[in-house]
Amino acid sequence: MVSEFRKKKYLEVFNTFDTDGSGTIEKKDFEMSAEMLAKCMSGKVDEAKHKEYLNTVLKIWDGIQSQADSNKDGKVSADEWVALWDAYAKNPSSAHDWQKLYCKFSFQLLDTGNDGSINSEEFVKAYEAWGVNKNDAADTFQKLSKGKGSISWADFQELWEEYFTTEDANAPANMLFCTS
Repeated sequence: MVSEFRKKKYLEVFNTFDTDGSGTIEKKDFEMSAEMLAKCMSGKVDEAKHKEYLNTVLKIWDGIQSQADSNKDGKVSADEWVALWDAYAKNPSSAHDWQKLYCKFSFQLLDTGNDGSINSEEFVKAYEAWGVNKNDAADTFQKLSKGKGSISWADFQELWEEYFTTEDANAPANMLFCTS
């Protein structure tokens, strides 16, 4: 059974996908997420980015739906979402392809310089675009990077796994999806 601590974290991520606040996530939420991400930095939709993001998030959605939509209603409820990530937490070394893609996509959204690492400027700019206060984003970066100047792909993968698996309330990875 999933702990209340991890359940709360899982639902924080769930709520970022539930773009219409319906209490479920479905394909249209992922389509809306792609559009929001494509205009996040500039304020207007970048059509090339939108197409790229849409392709990726729909692959992620297909994986989520096939794995989590236990009642086959075309939607993933909060309970189905929590069960999905609880299963991952029990065996993160056997992550599904869509989970690996979701991790990589999240990293690439932050690595705007496409150099294989996320620096403080990239991190803060992205989190500010998502509504996080600049100083809070900078503090979060320092904690996630453990004081280093950047977060490598390997570091990010460790943070990702730790976010979904840890019971340690003080683990830096708990801040990975900090959106407010």
